[in-house]
Amino acid sequence: MSSEHPSLVLASGSATRRALLEAAGLAIDVSPADVDEAAIRDSMRASDAHVSHESVADALAAEKARAVSEKKPTALIIGADQVLSFEGRLFEKPASIEEARAQLIELRGKTHALHSAVALARGGNIEWRHIETAKLKLRAFSDAALDAYLLRAGEAVTTSVGAYQIEGPAIQLFESIDGDHTTILGLPVLPLLAELRRREVIIA
Repeated sequence: MSSEHPSLVLASGSATRRALLEAAGLAIDVSPADVDEAAIRDSMRASDAHVSHESVADALAAEKARAVSEKKPTALIIGADQVLSFEGRLFEKPASIEEARAQLIELRGKTHALHSAVALARGGNIEWRHIETAKLKLRAFSDAALDAYLLRAGEAVTTSVGAYQIEGPAIQLFESIDGDHTTILGLPVLPLLAELRRREVIIA
């Protein structure tokens, strides 16, 4: 990236998202967005009880990017967010290991969706946005297998909306996964890279 191009800033404190971008060869700064995610979700659902879960992920990613771009107007801001959708409900990060247990029991033997959105903003304006969906099915694991997973993963289960990181021991809980790996990790990297090439921010 030459000096004439805007700096890239990730509007997230997620170590996973930062690692994905750095592994792709992007030089980025990090500036976590200070937005009230719960308020945004609640407002959208209050306005439309049937709002799509994809729209919620998209709005959260866009708002994160927009908020940081107002503070760093010359930079190109990357916002990202992910929601878990299951049987018409939105799941949030479990607040405790016990909540994670209850959530995984509810998802056991069934398929859920992860909607991951990414947006680019500059100067307070959203210039591009994209969303990808992955579908994952948990196997009908035993209570003993669940207990073993939770013991091994510990408090890390409270750091992701699904109460799992598929790159770790949680992979043993799954029967099938349909979707791009980076989408599952919360940042669709391939469409983002394509857009950055289109903008000539990175080499085409």
